[in-house]
Amino acid sequence: MLGPSGSGKTTSLMMLAGFEPATHGEIYLDGAPINNVPPHKRGIGMVFQNYALFPHMTVAENLAYPLKVRGMSRSEIQQRVQRALDMVELPAFGSRRPAQLSGGQQQRVAVARALVFEPNLVLMDEPLGALDKQLREQMQYEIKHIQERLGVTVVYVTHDQTEALTMSDRVAVFNDGVIQQLSTPEDLYEHPMNSFVAQFIGENNKLSGKVVEVRGDECSVQLDSGETVTANAVNIEGVGSRTTLSLRPERVDVKPPSEMANILDAEIRELIFLGDHIRARLSVAGNDDFIVKVPNKHDEIDLREGEKTTVGWYASDCRALDPIEVA
Repeated sequence: MLGPSGSGKTTSLMMLAGFEPATHGEIYLDGAPINNVPPHKRGIGMVFQNYALFPHMTVAENLAYPLKVRGMSRSEIQQRVQRALDMVELPAFGSRRPAQLSGGQQQRVAVARALVFEPNLVLMDEPLGALDKQLREQMQYEIKHIQERLGVTVVYVTHDQTEALTMSDRVAVFNDGVIQQLSTPEDLYEHPMNSFVAQFIGENNKLSGKVVEVRGDECSVQLDSGETVTANAVNIEGVGSRTTLSLRPERVDVKPPSEMANILDAEIRELIFLGDHIRARLSVAGNDDFIVKVPNKHDEIDLREGEKTTVGWYASDCRALDPIEVA
């Protein structure tokens, strides 16, 4: 579940866990309604951002706690605790206290505790928010690999789009308490259904204009700067309506071949070398922050700041969506 702060992600998660009542509708787990089932009987594991480990208990005792409250035998508890420690690659850390662990190790213990009783579902509320960038990325892959090995369903809340795209099979994009789109990461990025999703997922150029013609799945749009371009008609009201075009930076060519459907004049404002690509900021059709990612190839075009040039893109890479009006 992905979205900005206050969009309803954590509230939805708390309803799944049973800590918040659902004001409307029914929640089903494995086909059974659980609205009236108390949290401790839902069989759901939870991982929080602050880990919520008991500081006075050892790692092994933390992992054993959810098993004890379920009345399991001592021998089964020992087996499951050791299996959980092995799963998160901390087999020798059972006797340590949480304060003796690094942030990443504490996070692994929190994940192990959520999984130790073999729940039907695991809920994670921004569990990596307190970690540094490198450790956060490492833990993203570790949690994903654990999930794949165990085959358990994880509902994961984040406001970090990269984290959502990296870890998820499906992403629900929230805004103002409403799911804007529920799709695979690839589909969200390549085929956003509205301007909010296009702007929130990945980097995106936007150009505003008016629809002047619709031909099946394509439309012609007269930009506010006067040029007319062709785009995919995705979310428009028809001829005469306002629209905002969505265009990914890597789908734009500088000095494009003449057969491209859309070719516009441009001026290079800034060039930033980022190793595998050059990030070019251009002025295009009245947008002074039009971004193009130019691959760093041996035969790449020589670009210079201040240079007048052209940019182009295929109609299939440009999506006409609901209008974003600039105040």
